[in-house]
Amino acid sequence: MQLIAGRTGQAYNRRKGRKDAFWEDRYHATAIESGVHLWQCLVYVDSNMVRTGVVDHPSKWKWSSYHEIRKPKTRYRLIDHDKLRRFLNADTNEALAQTHKRWVESQLKIRQERQEHFGRSLAVGSEEFIRNVKNALGIRAVGRRIFETPPSGYQLKESMAAYGRPNSDRAEEENSAMAITNAISWK
Repeated sequence: MQLIAGRTGQAYNRRKGRKDAFWEDRYHATAIESGVHLWQCLVYVDSNMVRTGVVDHPSKWKWSSYHEIRKPKTRYRLIDHDKLRRFLNADTNEALAQTHKRWVESQLKIRQERQEHFGRSLAVGSEEFIRNVKNALGIRAVGRRIFETPPSGYQLKESMAAYGRPNSDRAEEENSAMAITNAISWK
């Protein structure tokens, strides 16, 4: 993923004469429940370049999965269409393509906003799916909480406090290793 992300960012920046960061953050894997949550995530990812204003439709972004879903390749495929159809409950590639097109078009009609839960969570799906993921993580789930993601989903993510951001200024001052009360004078 790092190689693909790096090359994509470099190519875009070279074409546009830019030097700024192309990606906001490092690659992060999120477990997505099959069905409607996977559809939402797929369309969300396909709409990334629309949301950022680079293109006005996913079909105009050469590297979008939009093209491969609409017209599956026979060589050099990135998507396993058989598995994707099973995960999305589509009977044929044509049904997958048509449903995908409808989902994308419906998303383009509404204001596109960043959906943090797809990029910052450990898992996204139904409450049952999230509880199962949390249970499967066992001890690694300590400090991770379940949050509702309206209208119909849930997410498993780390609470902000887990990143060293206590809830109050006083707690931050008392707990910070760099607090003035923890300093040693070297005079």
